[in-house]
Amino acid sequence: MNSRTVVITGASSGFGRGTALRLVAQGYNLVLSARRGHLLEQLAHECGNAIAVTTDVADPHDVDKLAKAALAKFNRIDVWINNAGVAAIGRFEDIPLRDHQRVLQTNLGGTINGSHVAMRHFRRRQSGTLINIASMLGRTPSPYYATYCATKYGVLGLSESLRQELRANGARDIHVCTILPMAADTPFYEHAANYTGHSLRPYPITDAEQVIDAIVDTVEIPRDEVTVGLPATAAVLSERLAPWLTRSVTGVMAHQLQMHDAPAASHAKGNLHAPLEIGTGVHGIIRTRMAAEQRAPR
Repeated sequence: MNSRTVVITGASSGFGRGTALRLVAQGYNLVLSARRGHLLEQLAHECGNAIAVTTDVADPHDVDKLAKAALAKFNRIDVWINNAGVAAIGRFEDIPLRDHQRVLQTNLGGTINGSHVAMRHFRRRQSGTLINIASMLGRTPSPYYATYCATKYGVLGLSESLRQELRANGARDIHVCTILPMAADTPFYEHAANYTGHSLRPYPITDAEQVIDAIVDTVEIPRDEVTVGLPATAAVLSERLAPWLTRSVTGVMAHQLQMHDAPAASHAKGNLHAPLEIGTGVHGIIRTRMAAEQRAPR
């Protein structure tokens, strides 16, 4: 039986839920974290060898309590996955400043909070794996995702800086890994705050299972940086070879898809300041909704 313990933030849906279900089947002890405590309790019951800890990762006291709960139950943390994330999508000036701040506090602040408690524990044990879920938007930016991009650039910078510290101090058994997915078919877009005036239209869309595969593989075999899927790999190569052209084309395409091709939609506050009851599975409805919009008469 696998006795390793994994902490997963943002475990109530999407990548977090999918990773939990996959890891528990391999015998890992799980510590599940999110704001939606009732969903965590259900998932912990479904998993069996797991505990649920209601946590707002933007609050360092909550994250500290999460780490203490993990150690009280399992006496060790072997892997910490910073997965929780939110988004506010739209023209930068149309998004309320408090929403921008909340994206920063959750995506970057939450990753820093989780990384801090995890690294302190790993340093004491002289081993461990920190996995930060970043995004291809931390490499190739997109219009209407300004603050989200800023946070993911920050996650990549944080992760690389930590790797440099570990190398400089000879900590060979502590690993810092980043996962870079494209947009994926999870409840993320059901939860995102939408100020575009249009239905959200990300492209391309990766299957959630591909990303979960990458996370689980990294738990087993740590790697510094993992891009998920051929579009992500192509985007990285394109950015390296022709950054100006890549960003120009990406900007034009994203603007056309989101602000011209997408049907009109009301503004939505999303889950920034309070969790939503919708979007509780691994997979979302983004592909189904976009297909239905394509078939609808104009």
